[in-house]
Amino acid sequence: NKFCNAAEINISAPVCVLMEYSTGKILFEKNLSKMMYPASTTKLMTAILVLEKCQLTDVATVSNSAVDSEQLLHVLLIPSANDAANVLAEHVGGSIANFANMMNSKAKEIGCENTNFKNPSGIHDENHYSTAYDLSLIAKHAMQFQTIKDIVQKTVYNLPKTDKYNSDNRIFYNTNLLLSHHSPDDYYYPYATGLKTGYTNPAKDCIIATAKKDDLELIAVILGAEDTNGSLVPKFLDCKKLFEYGFSNYSYKNIKKANSVVTKVSVLGATEDTKNLNILVKNDINVFLENNFDINNLEPKLELDTPLVAPIKGGSTIGKITYDIDGIIYTSELIAETNVDIVNFVLIIFRLGLILLVIFIFFAIFRRS
Repeated sequence: NKFCNAAEINISAPVCVLMEYSTGKILFEKNLSKMMYPASTTKLMTAILVLEKCQLTDVATVSNSAVDSEQLLHVLLIPSANDAANVLAEHVGGSIANFANMMNSKAKEIGCENTNFKNPSGIHDENHYSTAYDLSLIAKHAMQFQTIKDIVQKTVYNLPKTDKYNSDNRIFYNTNLLLSHHSPDDYYYPYATGLKTGYTNPAKDCIIATAKKDDLELIAVILGAEDTNGSLVPKFLDCKKLFEYGFSNYSYKNIKKANSVVTKVSVLGATEDTKNLNILVKNDINVFLENNFDINNLEPKLELDTPLVAPIKGGSTIGKITYDIDGIIYTSELIAETNVDIVNFVLIIFRLGLILLVIFIFFAIFRRS
């Protein structure tokens, strides 16, 4: 892929990535493979393992209160509580060290090649690191969980009373100011949907943010941002710039409509009035492209069952159509538009027999004369 120059949209952070969620296509990057400290963006991996390894109704003991896993996930992802991360890690992995091993195994499974976790919270450790690209892969995986998507959109969460803490005064606010209508300095972004912020002194300001507009969903990762504008927080401003760049320059385009004709073939062994068969695309094919891309330049690969022989039922699958665009595969089944009837071979043989009989009689008469 060719990425635009960072100066074109003036990203102040030293490291960033903008990814399209569905395809994983990178739209913009700045030092995407540079090893950085991820701070609390780490907690996305913690949430992934919690959802994969335990039930949300599981109960864990936290100091003086018993709290179920779903409540802990809320305080893990909304106010970014380190103690919630530790409790969940011990509940799932038995110990912090074992849970960290689980995190690293999962990271490799997702495709992260430059990530090493030492704890579930992102608290600073020299050997706890990742990259913007790896974090975008983790975010992409996390977004498969509706529970995570639901939690990270909330701007406030009130931890319910328990039998050991009889008060509802534990109110927590989301650290992602892109979500809040009341954010200062116009950080609010109307299409923002999550995900997770982070900060430590060595890591500086970090965020994995998501936004959705119409059918397009984007993931932005900002690492190592520094406050260079006085009271403003650059990571939120950088996210808005990345999102606007993505939404302004890319979209999904329909290149084949369902039930449209892609080609016509002649079917072997078919009757004369049904042998010419239209081949249809079964489903819409929508591809992710730059807005100025000319779709007329796209050439599909057609694969039909061979040989195509009668009879064929209308609507049955007889092949597939594929587009390979920047290494991303878009495909649909191909179907028959109509029934193709087989020739009645008994009738053909009878007619051939009559013809042969006539020829034989004619030949016999000719010889006699």
